Amino acid sequence: MSSLRDRLRIREENLKEINNLLLSEDNPLVNGLLESVEKYGGVDEINRKAKEASKLENIMTRLKDKNSPYVKDLEWLIEQRDKSVFINIPEYLKRVLGDKANSTKFDETFAVTLEISACNFFPWLIEEAKKAITQQDLMPARYIRVRSMKEQVQDDDILAFAAAMQIIGASYVQTLDTKGTMLGPDGQPINVHLGGPETITGYFGGVGVPNEYALKWVDEFLYYHTEYGVQQVLNINTGTVMLGYWLHKLGIDIEFKISVFVGNDNPYSCLWTLMTAKLFSRDDGTTPLIGFNLSNSANNKTIELSAYTRENFNFEDIIRIEHHIVETYKSIVRQPYDRIEELLKISDHVKNISAKHEGGLPQVEKIREHPSDILDYFIPKEEIIEKELMPKLLTNYLDKHDSLNRTAKALTERGLTFIAAWNLHKK
Repeated sequence: MSSLRDRLRIREENLKEINNLLLSEDNPLVNGLLESVEKYGGVDEINRKAKEASKLENIMTRLKDKNSPYVKDLEWLIEQRDKSVFINIPEYLKRVLGDKANSTKFDETFAVTLEISACNFFPWLIEEAKKAITQQDLMPARYIRVRSMKEQVQDDDILAFAAAMQIIGASYVQTLDTKGTMLGPDGQPINVHLGGPETITGYFGGVGVPNEYALKWVDEFLYYHTEYGVQQVLNINTGTVMLGYWLHKLGIDIEFKISVFVGNDNPYSCLWTLMTAKLFSRDDGTTPLIGFNLSNSANNKTIELSAYTRENFNFEDIIRIEHHIVETYKSIVRQPYDRIEELLKISDHVKNISAKHEGGLPQVEKIREHPSDILDYFIPKEEIIEKELMPKLLTNYLDKHDSLNRTAKALTERGLTFIAAWNLHKK
């Protein structure tokens, strides 16, 4: 058995050949990336610009200079945070467990990150905060955004949301426009075989970042990184995952999370992803892969085996395993989809996982006039307003907030722990 296992050993000569390819001055793949980096001033200048762009005081100044109506909302959010009107963790535990909270020992080692998706409009977050104050709910510690980046720039949502994340204490991920479901600058689909979201089910390789658009993805990432301080983006393609590893390896302080659309649905595909992260990690052991969203079909055994690989690569504290507990009611999974019981079974022994809430509870969704729909993410804001959909989409989002709080309550009742917005919910 051991002699058979030895056949899997990677020859040092093979690793040498890979290094030779990467370091060759004639390599057009690497040269294309280096040209993109130089376009933005090189590694040090990119990091400097991104750091300045992400400072809260600089973001607030930009919004004030634009006379943005979001300034008032952000100042209100700061005031509520500083007045400690959000429920703190001891109060929350007492609310759920009563006197039992005093004697229950909670192990923070396996704290589950409360994650919500997708918070596509900054005003939704303000409404969520108001609801959390009124109901003494928890706010998420992680937000995913899936909205046109260009739209966000037009209405200053990109700045307001970035500021809000720093105020409440949460991480967030943006989704870039360079992907196969979008139109290129010529008005034609980036992927010639896709005609928009309505044809996505016919493209079984993922939504894709085809051909030359991989480097355009890099260019878009570096633009929003340096101009708006966007550090984390959603990654939907193995090619741009590789480019993300390379950017970080070069010294650029970016991060990304792998989307559910990549399709990591078994421990071997997860090994492939984590192995590549290890190969291109920095000398200090870090990787830009900060979140790893497994396929909706992945079960607890796959999560456990993926965590085994992650631990052996010393990525346990770096790479968060993100798993959908609920999904949008339409256009992505067979309903009812509710993984709460599986989460409760795994949360006492797998570290650094997040419970992602992309839908309301199925029993709530099915009675909504407009149930949540993954395809709603692709509707332009102008069309949303024209069709008077915004109130309905807000309801969908607040349903997700409710499902997230259901998860926090269930974890607490089992003596398990969670991570909520850390500036709001003090320990």
